[in-house]
Amino acid sequence: MEPSSVLGPVGERVPDVERIAVLRANALGDFIFVLPALEALRAAYPSAEIVLLGAPWHAKLWRDRPGPVDRVLVVPPAPGIREPGPDEAPAELADFLASARKEQFDLALQLHGGGANSNPVIAGLGARVTAGLRAEDAPPLDRWIRYVYYQHEVIRYLEAVALVGAAAVTITPALAVTDADRAEAREVLGAPTRPRVALHPGATDSRRRWPPERFGAVARALAGDGYEVLVTGTPAERETVDEVVAAAGVPVRPQVGTLSLGGLAAAYSGCALVVSNDTGPLHLAAAVGAPTVGIYWIGNLINGATPLRVRHRPIASWTTHCPVCGIDCTRDIYPHRPGGGECPHRDSFVADVPVAEVVEAARELLAE
Repeated sequence: MEPSSVLGPVGERVPDVERIAVLRANALGDFIFVLPALEALRAAYPSAEIVLLGAPWHAKLWRDRPGPVDRVLVVPPAPGIREPGPDEAPAELADFLASARKEQFDLALQLHGGGANSNPVIAGLGARVTAGLRAEDAPPLDRWIRYVYYQHEVIRYLEAVALVGAAAVTITPALAVTDADRAEAREVLGAPTRPRVALHPGATDSRRRWPPERFGAVARALAGDGYEVLVTGTPAERETVDEVVAAAGVPVRPQVGTLSLGGLAAAYSGCALVVSNDTGPLHLAAAVGAPTVGIYWIGNLINGATPLRVRHRPIASWTTHCPVCGIDCTRDIYPHRPGGGECPHRDSFVADVPVAEVVEAARELLAE
C-alpha cells in the first residue's frame, strides 16, 4: 500500500474494472454515511459502472438523480442484510446471487457492517476482487480491514474503499436535489412567507428520541422568533408529531408522510435550520446543505456526528448507563460490542439534553 491519501495508505487499483458492486442495503442515515466512499470510487474508477446493492427505496431515490450511483440492484430481504418492506414479494437470496453473477462484477465491496452475513453475499457475486470490512466472526475477503464498532462511519467506509485504490476526495456527504424534488416540495408546502425551520422528533430507535414536549418548546421559541416551523415525520411517527404540535401551543405545520424522500430533501434544503434526533432525516438535511442541530447519545455521536461546526451543532447526552437497569451501555447496548448482551429497555438515552442548550445552538446558527 502506498501512503498517498490524507487518510492513510491506499491500496493498488484493480486493473480493467468495468463494473463495481457495493453492498449497502440498510437505512437512510446509514446510506448517507457511505456517500463519500462512493465519490472516492467514482474518482478512482471514472469509467466503471457503480451498482448499489440496496433496498427498494434506494432504487426510487436514485432514479434520475445525479451522483456516484449509476444503478441499483434490489437485494432481497435476508438476516443481517435488510428487513422486508411492506407488501414486498418474497425472494430468495440464492436466486438473486445467481442472477447477479451474470453481471460479471470486477469489484465487489462490502460496506454493510461487520460481514458475518454480508461477506458471504459479496463472495457469492463471483467478482474478480472482493474487499471491505470484517469482524472477528466474519469470513475474509480478498482485501479487508477489521471492523471496529467505535469509529466514525464516514471514515470507516473511506478506509474500506481505499483498499482498492480509491483515495478520499471528500469527508462530507452530499446529495443532489433535483428540479423534480423542488417542484414536489413547492406543491406540498407552497412558497415560504418567512424563513422556515424544520423539526424532526422521530427515530426508529426510541432510545434516540428527545421527548416531544421538549421539541414543542423549541418550536414555540423559534416560532416566537418569527420562523415558520415544520414538524416532519413518517406515518409511523404521527403520534410523536402530534405530541410536538400539541406541546408547541403555537401554529406549526405538521408534515407526516406528505413528501417523498426526494421532496423531503428539497424541503430541508430550503430551510434555514433543521433540528432533529440522530436519525436519517438529520443526516439527509446536512447532506443537502441545511444547517443542523442534532441530539445524540454520546456513543452515537462518536460514530455519526459531523466534525464540522460552521453549520452544524451536535449536542450530546452523556448518559452511559441504562436509565432503567443501570447496565453500562457503552458496552452492552448492542450485542456485537465488547461486553456482550443487549439491554432490553428502550427508554430515551437523550432525555437529559436541556431545551435551553438546543434553543441556544439553534439561534446561534440562525444568526450566522
